[in-house]
Amino acid sequence: MKLAQLRHVITVARFGGLRRAARHLGIAQPAITKSIRDLEHELGATLFERSARGMVATPIGEAFIRRCVAAQLELERAQAEVQQLKGIGAGTVSIALSTAPHVSMLPRVLGPFQRKYPDVRLRITEGLFPVVEADIRSGAIDFYVGPLPEDKLGGEYQSEKLFDNQRVVLGRRDHPLGHATSLKDLVGARWVATSVTINSEAELFPLFEQHGLPNPIITIYAQSALSMITVAASSDVLAMLPRQWLAFSQASGLLTHIPIREQISAPAICMVSRTNLPLTPVAEYLSDLFRRAALNAN
Repeated sequence: MKLAQLRHVITVARFGGLRRAARHLGIAQPAITKSIRDLEHELGATLFERSARGMVATPIGEAFIRRCVAAQLELERAQAEVQQLKGIGAGTVSIALSTAPHVSMLPRVLGPFQRKYPDVRLRITEGLFPVVEADIRSGAIDFYVGPLPEDKLGGEYQSEKLFDNQRVVLGRRDHPLGHATSLKDLVGARWVATSVTINSEAELFPLFEQHGLPNPIITIYAQSALSMITVAASSDVLAMLPRQWLAFSQASGLLTHIPIREQISAPAICMVSRTNLPLTPVAEYLSDLFRRAALNAN
């Protein structure tokens, strides 16, 4: 089994066809065909099947490709780590951030990081842990900063709490409920929701139940802070977001803070990486910058 064969398999799976894969790699199509055929012979299994959509991975092929991608990422990380240990700032660091660290920590981190490693590419993904977990597990993302789901993390992950957090209620400017002072005043309001868990009701329903109030009316489900802000700023729908968004709402003028007296707790902001995958020196430096930024984030 050769590294070139793994690269060929990954590329065919990515582009869904031999011709497109060959064009992307800059090699002849027959060479890729032979490479994959030889690999299938070595494995004793069929990796791809032809269909109307092109080359489609078989179930065995899908499992093998996942391992190939992980192996390729490990090799790229190993190459970058060697260069970094030699004092050469190179490679890519991939991180995932929820909305709170995006707003309160990333601005403090970018300057020092880029000054020290101007030639390192930084790839940032916005998302909550369930959305990015597969990429953390595969090594495509070096570490995640944000809240964790209620389910306990498996032993394959290591988690470090950075700070405790709270939420606030935000609505559009001149919202009819803008002067509400309690959750009771918000009964009957419509909400946009997202969640650290798969169930979007898990954030709002327990809050209202805790105060003996009927479940809120969730009319829109969003997967990003941008969606939530856009919805809240352009309608009478309310949003519950980490308190770090207060500064943005004041600066932008798009949203207003609805100052209810109840404290709305939020999951702690944590840093998560794989237990058996040490960070490269550059990624470790970046993670330390997030630790420092956390001191002033809440």
